Amino acid sequence: MTGRDGSRDNRPESKADDSLTALLRHPATHYIIGTVVLATALLAVSAHPAKADFRLCNNTGSRVGVSLGYKDAEGWTTEGWWNVSARSCETLLRGALVARYYYIYSVDYDRGGEWSGHAFMCSREKEFTIRGTENCLARGYDQTGFFEVDTGEQRSWTVQLTDSAEQKPTRPLPSRAPSATQRPPSPAPTTAPAEGGKK
Repeated sequence: MTGRDGSRDNRPESKADDSLTALLRHPATHYIIGTVVLATALLAVSAHPAKADFRLCNNTGSRVGVSLGYKDAEGWTTEGWWNVSARSCETLLRGALVARYYYIYSVDYDRGGEWSGHAFMCSREKEFTIRGTENCLARGYDQTGFFEVDTGEQRSWTVQLTDSAEQKPTRPLPSRAPSATQRPPSPAPTTAPAEGGKK
């Protein structure tokens, strides 16, 4: 064999070299190699855990604005606004859920009305991220009633906003004693309409 620079390669030629070259040029070999590469890639993807998020789906015919209240390692936080088109979904928090209870307040931009509850937290009309749920008015924020979402400590959850006429009848939720470690302070009971029923 001759090298690129014209010098002779000192390795002895063998039939194995010729056989390997022929094998690599064969179309079936490319199919097998491609299948192995694809299987390896799929295995790598499946080794990652399933995506876990907190999502909201707007199942109404209107555009809605959504704000969210939650507790993380730093305490209570409220955030808004996500604008969610009619019949679409939005991810509000990415990653595995770290708490059992989350709180939603939403307004219907097109027809008016709101989805609200009795867990009072801070908000404002423009985009916001507010730490803490105390003294909202004194701190220059609005005090807004959010409805409670009990995720049952699942790793991911999707809230479905519907018109009240579209809701199925539900039984009242059993009362639970408030837990200071999971729920915000509230001057009223924190029972909420079943999973975001519009008022």
